[in-house]
Amino acid sequence: MKQDSAFSCHRDSAPRSGSCGGRRKRREKMLDASDIRLLMLHFLGQNAAHGYELIKSVEELSKGEYSPSPGIIYPNLTLLEEMDAIRVVDAQASRKAYALKAAGRVLLEENREHIASLIERLTSLAILVNNRSIPDVDQAIHQMKAALNSRLSQEDISEETLQSIISTLNEAAKKITTS
Repeated sequence: MKQDSAFSCHRDSAPRSGSCGGRRKRREKMLDASDIRLLMLHFLGQNAAHGYELIKSVEELSKGEYSPSPGIIYPNLTLLEEMDAIRVVDAQASRKAYALKAAGRVLLEENREHIASLIERLTSLAILVNNRSIPDVDQAIHQMKAALNSRLSQEDISEETLQSIISTLNEAAKKITTS
């Protein structure tokens, strides 16, 4: 995930005490509205569906780790309908089901690679969460966080100690990446 520069801080620019000058990092959205629209087109390209089914399809793809809200799904269904990319299957039904139109198929084809990367991102999220929930992995992550929090919560940490911590973390990251 990318980090909004307005919420990032660097050691050079932040005061030594406090967290980024008092700012907390903002958690970025998993997917933006255009990503959601492409996923909706992807699923509608397989079968006609209503909004709730589209939410469940995305949720299933990520094994429950991400679920778009109705507040993003339904306005985007309306937008796709206005773009002539989808149509209502039965306007008299209690729940509107949508199907892909020719313009929607064109959008799918034009964005095939991006859709594949979105699907990969959501499936890898499910794998990540599954692997992080392995008890030994979870315990090791917890111990690392606890050790860092304990050490970094001390006042007056020397520059030498900070550099040692940074070096150790970088070495661990390299070992994890190459193992």
